[in-house]
Amino acid sequence: MAHILLVEDDESLRKFLALALTRAGHEVVDYGDGHEAWAVLKDADFDLLLTDIVMPGMDGIELAKRAAEKDAAMKIMFITGFAAVALHPASNAPKQAKVLSKPFHLREIVAEVERMMAA
Repeated sequence: MAHILLVEDDESLRKFLALALTRAGHEVVDYGDGHEAWAVLKDADFDLLLTDIVMPGMDGIELAKRAAEKDAAMKIMFITGFAAVALHPASNAPKQAKVLSKPFHLREIVAEVERMMAA
């Protein structure tokens, strides 16, 4: 079981993902905003940051950079429709981050989380 911080501004997608990951046995804390997530992340430990990239306020790349600086062992996965942005070297996204492009099937994201946590 992983302790997951899920950050996605699309509320229906966020709730759907949180439910699927919870049913898979993970503990999920979810937020719709990068600033809210960072406020919690500063003072708590998570195994995995699962974040959208394009969000109002603090985007997922900035959140991931801060998360990686706070805890280098934390795994990071971007869920995005803009994979090229995350993969572009100028984005300065954490190098170890995994990118899962939208749209994806719930089984796919649960399986990818399992693979990341097993590594």
